[in-house]
Formats: sequence, structure tokens, C-alpha cells
Amino acid sequence: MTAVTGREDPGKLRIGLLLDSFEVAAWVYEMLVTLRQSTYADIALIVVNDSPKPKRRSLFSRVLGAWDNLFFAAYWKLDAKLFAVTPDAFEPRDATALLHDVPVMRVRPECTKYSDRLADADIERIATYHLDVFVRLGFRILRGRILTVAKYGVWSYHHGDNQVNRGGPPGFWEVLEGHAVTGSILQVLTEDLDNGVVLYRSFSATDPVSVKRNRNNYYWKSLSFLPRKLKELHAIGGAEFTRRVSSSNHPQLYAHRLYVTPRNAECAVVLTRHLVRWARRRLERALLREQWIVMFDMRDGVSGSPWRFKRMTPPRDRFWADPHVIYKHGRYCVFIEEFVYTRGKAHISVIEIDTNGTYSAPVPVLERPYHLSYPFVFEWNGDCYMVPESSANSSIEVYRCVEFPHKWELCVTLMQDVTAVDATLFCDGRKWWLFANVRERPGASKWDELFLFSADTPLSTHWTPHPANPVVSDVRRSRPAGAIFEHGGRLYRPSQNSGTRYGYGLNLNRIITLSETEYREEESSTLEPKWARDVRGIHTLSHVNRLTVVDALVQRIL
Repeated sequence: MTAVTGREDPGKLRIGLLLDSFEVAAWVYEMLVTLRQSTYADIALIVVNDSPKPKRRSLFSRVLGAWDNLFFAAYWKLDAKLFAVTPDAFEPRDATALLHDVPVMRVRPECTKYSDRLADADIERIATYHLDVFVRLGFRILRGRILTVAKYGVWSYHHGDNQVNRGGPPGFWEVLEGHAVTGSILQVLTEDLDNGVVLYRSFSATDPVSVKRNRNNYYWKSLSFLPRKLKELHAIGGAEFTRRVSSSNHPQLYAHRLYVTPRNAECAVVLTRHLVRWARRRLERALLREQWIVMFDMRDGVSGSPWRFKRMTPPRDRFWADPHVIYKHGRYCVFIEEFVYTRGKAHISVIEIDTNGTYSAPVPVLERPYHLSYPFVFEWNGDCYMVPESSANSSIEVYRCVEFPHKWELCVTLMQDVTAVDATLFCDGRKWWLFANVRERPGASKWDELFLFSADTPLSTHWTPHPANPVVSDVRRSRPAGAIFEHGGRLYRPSQNSGTRYGYGLNLNRIITLSETEYREEESSTLEPKWARDVRGIHTLSHVNRLTVVDALVQRIL
């Protein structure tokens, strides 16, 4: 057996895989496909855990062991059956053909109750492959020299936020304890359990009902973490990569318990609480209807006190949301998503507001065979343009106004075959920037990850992806919530907080660095729906001259 394959590219990173078998989950399989097709990594070795299966226990021991976790096992199976998902991140896939030309080493580690330690002889054999990175996709807790045999260590997923959740089962406790978000990280393993060197951290909204749906979403999303960081390591080199990782890691204090699979008594308690929360939500839905409305305020500067705002409430058969404002010919034109429930999709309408705050009824201005929302509007070279969200058409489209404000025609499609939401353009005087949340994989959420692109004009069909994409990977502050604006010489990007629920709140993020190589922002202010008892959310803000417009989710009695 040799350490070099015919497929190897000496310019690529040499990757080793730690597997239990060649049958892997679908999310792992798709990640391996990405690596095999990449220009930055070669899979140079596969180490398979060849430990003998545990001895068959007595019937009494098996019954006793199963009884301790009976409630959990029953819930796990029932949840998976009731909330089946497609595509399923955990569907078994056979990776034998995909990895057929990669050398395989089978090892039998020294096993303790929870951990595995490879023999020195196996470590010496592995060392001859001169690996850059080991990827743990099998085995249990790893101890010993295996952690340092690859140049950049063993990289491993922890499907949980290691700041508040260490242990497991992944994605379970977040649902059952009602956490707003579920974290996931890619880390370099150390001897400290779930406290490795963090390479990548992301947050998704916790599914309020189903563990299966919760896990499926963020496992699909997380498969991109490893390829992204390997690509970055290959592009910038080990020294700069190590510097960046070191600068973003700090000592972590962990105040919570080590989570484990619950025994029957504990499981009964948390399941009861979970069912009570579910019943409360069902009762609210039976008695109340949620509806998005539009609100506005006239005053100098950005108005940040929604209790001052005047409400514009739609009829009960529809909602109004995603307001974007432009000032032209002495009046404000507020473009909105108008969603009629019986039609199942939205069109774009305009509400005109004069300088005294008198407003008109909305008038439809743009309708397509597919759903439209988030009508981002801007002016360029004397013309008005609109970029409505058209993710239902897998595109980012620009419309030019030919008769303001009521007539628009398709001008150009910026991107095709992309699942992108809430595209927001901004010009810094040098380049045009496009911010949008993008879903890279079916099965993952569109709420979590902000991508950034640049071009020389807003009508370009060739947008350059930012090398740091996604520049934000956190459902609480990624998704655009309105036009970027300047205040006091600083740039601010409104974003949505969809952690607690979709469209729960707003953030203002100060843009610190915006360049072709770097993007950095910091949260400067937040707005939550606490100013009125009937308000449940707010997720768009638009400001021009003296007018500030927002939307709000309110509850109305049926």
C-alpha cells in the first residue's frame, strides 16, 4: 500500500477521512462529492474503524437498557415518522464507488467507555501519508496522537452550540427546551470534549415542534462548512489561516451541564413541557390570526420608536409587508408585498404618502406568475429600478420603471438558478454590492446565511462572489431587512432576527469593513416587538428624507 494515488494533485491539500463504514448519511455523501470535485483538496487516505462489534448482551440487560430510554426512543421514532422530510439528510448512501481509488487503512483502536485511541503503529503508518487535515466522520471521542498526526489536526463537526450545549443528542435539547436557535460548529479537536479550536460557527432557527426537521435543516447547511474552510486554507496558506483562526478564538467558559440522552423520568418532564408549548401555539392559531401591516412616521432622521408610528392596516383577506420607499416628484412612494391569502402568492403594490402623512390605498404595479416580495428600489442614471424577491423563479431580477410609479418592465436578470432572498444593492462610489441570503443546498433554510457579491454596475450579469462568503451565518442577523443607509458618516445594514420566530425582530449593523477581500460588521442596535401587546414581529425598515416605514406582525381576533 502506498501513500500516493494516481488522482493526486500535489498542489491540493491532502485530506484523510475517519469513517466507521462506507455507508454514510446523505449530508456526508454530498460533502464528499464536493471534495472529490474540488480544486483545493484530495482525499489521500481513509481510516476505517474496524473494532469488533460489542458482545451480545443478555436479554435482561438489553431489556433493562432499552427501558431506561424507552420514552426517548419512542418519541424519536414517532417524530421521524410524523415529520418526514425531503431531502432527508440522514438517508443512508453507499460511498464505496465514490471513494474507490482512495487507499484504505483499517484499524482497531483501544476503546474505553466513551473514547478511542489509535495504536502507535497505526499512527506511524498514517504519518507516511503526510496529511494536511484529518476529517472525523466516524469513531467516538478521539484521544492521543491521532489528534496531531495531520498538519492542521483533526477537523470535526459538533452539531450544537458548544457555548450552551455540549454532549447530545444533536438537535434534540434545543427543541425540547425551547431554545430560539440551534448552533453548529466545525472545530479542530483537542483533548477537551466539544471545546476544540472553532473554525466555523453558525446558528439556525430551532424548529418549534420537530427534532427531525430541526436536525435536517442544519445538517444540510453544515455540510458546506468543511469545504469552505478547506478552500480558504488552500487559498491563503497555513500561516495566515492559523493567524485568522487564532484571532477569532478566545477562552471559553461553559456553565451548562453535559447533555446526554434523557432517561424516562427526565424525558417525561421535558416532553410534557414541549406538548404544553405546542398546545398553546395551536390554541393561539385557533383564536387569533396573524397579519403583517405597514407603519410609518414623519420626522427628521431615522425614527426608531415604533410606538409613535401610524398604522396602515390591510383588509382581513391579505397582508402588507416588506415596505421600501423612494421619494420622487414631491411625494413618497412606498412599494410593498401585497399577499392575498386565497391566491397563495404576492404581487408588488405601491402606497403614495404626501409630506403631511396622508396616504393612498395600495395600487398593484407588478405581478408575475410566481411569488414576488421585498421590492427593493433604487435610482441610477436618472431611472428608477426595482429588485423584487423572485426566489420562486430561482432568479434575481431587475425591473426598470417606464411610467412612475405604476408601470415596470423586466430589464435584466442578475442571477439565474439561484435560491436567493431579499437581494439588496448598494453603491459605495467605487463598486456595486449585492447582499442576499442564499441557500446552497436543498433541505437547508434560506434564513441563515448572507452572501455578498460585487460588480461595476447594478445591471451587470457577472457578479463576483466575495471570498468570505457567507459573510454572516446566523439566523439572528443575516437576512437583509431594508436598504443600507448612511448616518453620521457611518454605514448601517438593517437585518432580520428570525431566531425566536420568522420576522421576530430587526437589527442595525454598522458596516466596519467592505472590500473585495474583507467584510466586517457589528450589531449596533436591535428592535424587538415589545411596544404593543398585539405585535409579534417586525422585519423590514426603510428610510428616506423624513419618512421611516416599517412592517409589523400583529395578532387579530378571528
